Amino acid sequence: MEHEVMKNPLIVELELLRVNFDRTTEKLIKDIQRHEKIMTKADKRQKQEYDELQRKFAEVEALQQEIEETQKEVIFTMGSIGESRSKETGNHVRRVAEYSKLIALHYGLCEHDAEMLKQASPMHDIGKVAIPDAILNKPGKLTPEEFEIMKKHTELGYDMLKHSHRPLLQTAAIVAYEHHEKFNGQGYPRGLKGANIHIYSRITAFADVFDALGNQRCYKPAWKDEAIFNFFHQE
Repeated sequence: MEHEVMKNPLIVELELLRVNFDRTTEKLIKDIQRHEKIMTKADKRQKQEYDELQRKFAEVEALQQEIEETQKEVIFTMGSIGESRSKETGNHVRRVAEYSKLIALHYGLCEHDAEMLKQASPMHDIGKVAIPDAILNKPGKLTPEEFEIMKKHTELGYDMLKHSHRPLLQTAAIVAYEHHEKFNGQGYPRGLKGANIHIYSRITAFADVFDALGNQRCYKPAWKDEAIFNFFHQE
């Protein structure tokens, strides 16, 4: 009995330690649970913010796509306006666009640049909207004076497009300005020679002439393929 009494202080101390341990453990568990709740709320808020950003990003992406598609439609429409005034077939600008991309890819341009040229090339003759109908649709050969007026369409087209900061319209401005330059320096309006002519302009010029020769115009019948190829070999 005396021995049991002597053990009581130890038992009491152990009991106190156990109680303190239980309380500490309980407090720790509550702290962890409270922290988990806080983290859960934070995670939920972060997920909501992330989902909102994703939604806004998707909206911006869709809007950008719509702007690009609208821009393409505007360019084809404007190109068709110049074409319709000269009584050319309605598909000329679209054929030139397709030819330009094919030639660009064959030349070695990347897909992005080739597609850029395809979208810009329909504007090559936009300056013709400012050329008088009597000259634009004359069924015979132009006089030297009339030809000088006709040549102005390159500069007029460039002036219409050069102020834009959009890469597509900047490309269209270059094409409009230089698509009548010739590799030998005998073209217009600036008499550029060789590599000084932008590759976009050289490709569009080739596509434009190829399609023009192969289709009937008010001043000539359609050429046969052999005659077209001979023409390019001579040039």
